[in-house]
Amino acid sequence: MLICVTHRKLCREPFLTRLERIASQHPYCIVLREKDLSETEYEALARDCLAICKRYDVPLHVNTHIHIARRIGCGGIHLPFQLLMQHKEELADFPRIGVSLHAPEEAAQLAGTPATYVQAGHIFPTDCKAGVPPRGVSFLRQVCEATSLPVFGIGGITAERYPSVLQAGAAGACIMSGLMTCDHVEETMHPFL
Repeated sequence: MLICVTHRKLCREPFLTRLERIASQHPYCIVLREKDLSETEYEALARDCLAICKRYDVPLHVNTHIHIARRIGCGGIHLPFQLLMQHKEELADFPRIGVSLHAPEEAAQLAGTPATYVQAGHIFPTDCKAGVPPRGVSFLRQVCEATSLPVFGIGGITAERYPSVLQAGAAGACIMSGLMTCDHVEETMHPFL
């Protein structure tokens, strides 16, 4: 399974065109990252993305902006671990909640929270975390063993590395740069679907 994490500035074509190509392949979900936008800009983009995702019946997950997700009627949210823990009592209206974490101990604390999947990383070296050592496949295995939720590895995951991600117990992978920069979306996504 595959989660697409967006980074529109990396796209080689108009971002919404790229998003539509990704949505047409039916990933597990699309997380609208775009951390550089103001809330107003983010909300406008989220509305456009949600319309595309609805056409393909692909869940869109708003990144960290809980109030924007509610305002636009988006049923998916993606939160860092600390934000999930701070707001876990107020998230019952979201059917899909992803959580990013960086320690197996955090995964063990997810029981009883509304989280529906885990994003764990970064697993392999990646330009997005240049100079930061990857946590590796053994870390991913520890996270998978610490929670019953589906775990998706993130960070430097390619088609060649994907089997080791699955062997660690992950349900799938998250891809950002690879999907934003590739020439052939369908071919890039195929090994993960």
